[in-house]
Amino acid sequence: MNAIHSMRRTLLALVMTVAAAMSLMVAAPGEAQAADNRGWLRKDATGHCTWDPVKYWVQRCDVYSPAMGRNIPVQIVPAARGGNAGLYLLDGLRATERTNAWVSDVNAAAVYAHSNITLVMPVGGESSFYADWNYDPKYGNGKPYKWETFLTRELPGYLERNFGVSPRNNSVIGLSMGATGAMNLAAKHPNQFRQVLSFSGYLTTTLPGAQAMLHVAMLDSGGYNLNAMYGSLLNPRRFENDPFLNMGGLRNSDIYISAASGIPGPKDAKYLPQHQAAGAALEFGSMLTTRTWEAKARAQGLRVTSDYPAQGLHNWEQFGAQLYKTKKRVLDHMNAW
Repeated sequence: MNAIHSMRRTLLALVMTVAAAMSLMVAAPGEAQAADNRGWLRKDATGHCTWDPVKYWVQRCDVYSPAMGRNIPVQIVPAARGGNAGLYLLDGLRATERTNAWVSDVNAAAVYAHSNITLVMPVGGESSFYADWNYDPKYGNGKPYKWETFLTRELPGYLERNFGVSPRNNSVIGLSMGATGAMNLAAKHPNQFRQVLSFSGYLTTTLPGAQAMLHVAMLDSGGYNLNAMYGSLLNPRRFENDPFLNMGGLRNSDIYISAASGIPGPKDAKYLPQHQAAGAALEFGSMLTTRTWEAKARAQGLRVTSDYPAQGLHNWEQFGAQLYKTKKRVLDHMNAW
């Protein structure tokens, strides 16, 4: 008789164990999502985001911008464990409408694969400097760029509702044009961005000769009209959006700046001679403006960490190396390991 009772207790325990396992398998969607912060698609302006072919949990989300009157694609990687920190990654002058170069030219999603921070990579904005423009950027009657409004007023609410990103707990990295934009955004919106990293940026945009260089670069990158950005050469907005002149807003921010010498290194040998020449000139110019910016920033008491590699051109060998080099700094400051 005792053997029968013992067998019944064993069978009952087995049934209860199986039932418990089944209940986990049919958990409510919210419970399953909480257990896997990256494995499900969020809502967007089209209904829901889609998986990006680049993998590493990258979702491609269309976020409607009232300021620009259209959907803006954003490639987003949710934080691994539901953290509320965000890392914005801004593209260069030739940003495309297909993908943000931070996942096509160097895979930032793979670099930050196990990190508890949400990657935010807006797609598009060629020659925009991620600014609010006064007029159509191509000499026409279309809508002006309103990237600053999108990144600081429209996108944060979407990220908070759908990805749990705090509007006040963000870092921003930019390369080249995106670095200039990142420094401006962080200086003008310090409550949103606690940290800013500039990789090969142009950080003195109104000093003598800088506007002429920008004019040529923007025409070459797609026929963009520099005067449509902030107006005439004497318009105050040009000076309000020069990182060299608005750095006061970074007084409480963590700041990292870098630019190489423009001297080719071993990894640059694979580039064509004409690309090496252009990369050398662009990186040397970036280095001069970055050092000029740093000298003033230190005189004003800002907390700046700088890195000037002895070799390196204006290309993804340089930008990618900086992404790897600064990962620990970003995760430490944002408490996002």
